[in-house]
Amino acid sequence: MQRARRTNPYPFTWEIPVAAVVATVLLLVLGIHAGRACANLVAGAGLTLPSRETLFDSVRGVLGGDAGAGLTGTAAHLARPTAVRMWVAVVEAVVLALTVWVGKVSFDRWGPGRIQGMASREEAGRLLGRSRLRKVGAVVRPDLYGKGR
Repeated sequence: MQRARRTNPYPFTWEIPVAAVVATVLLLVLGIHAGRACANLVAGAGLTLPSRETLFDSVRGVLGGDAGAGLTGTAAHLARPTAVRMWVAVVEAVVLALTVWVGKVSFDRWGPGRIQGMASREEAGRLLGRSRLRKVGAVVRPDLYGKGR
């Protein structure tokens, strides 16, 4: 019965996986620049963000430790290369953890292994009522409320 509810007549296509990969790459690139911005902010250079034109071109420089890569107006107190690398690593770890968590939640919610047609405890209580659930407890959960227990 569960197998019949899991069939999906719509075939898997390439658009959704490509969109997920592109979104993940964009989040990683933005995480690199956010890490550099945090390093520069702590170093006293203020909030430093690259322009849209240099968003992807400056990634190599930032990963190399250059705190001014891709910035138009260079501040006097840019962060040191070790601080830039450390902040980028911390921000990227947070971005990756959040991406994996969102991917797992999304896959559980909309993926092929999801369970369809199951009511939550609140929905069942609202639809059946507590007294009815107590009356039919042996049928609904014979392992907990059956004759043998």
